Amino acid sequence: MPIRKFRGIENMDGPMWYEPGDPALYRAIRRVWGLAHRILQPRFPPGVHKHRSVEGMDERRREWEDANFEAYHERREREMRRPAVD
Repeated sequence: MPIRKFRGIENMDGPMWYEPGDPALYRAIRRVWGLAHRILQPRFPPGVHKHRSVEGMDERRREWEDANFEAYHERREREMRRPAVD
């Protein structure tokens, strides 16, 4: 993807919108989701998980999300401490 520079905001193109059903829309969604997956690398325990209530399910989901968030920050900390290779 080329990098474009602008002297002012008036020189920028308007927002890019895709029409529903446009194959470019699906490619754009796939790229965004792929980027998010590579950055966040979410992990969830495999299998079927039964819960006694919706509140219990929500609590478990929050625990998984918090664990994923913590893992993301730990990876970032390790990358920041890693010496630069020239």
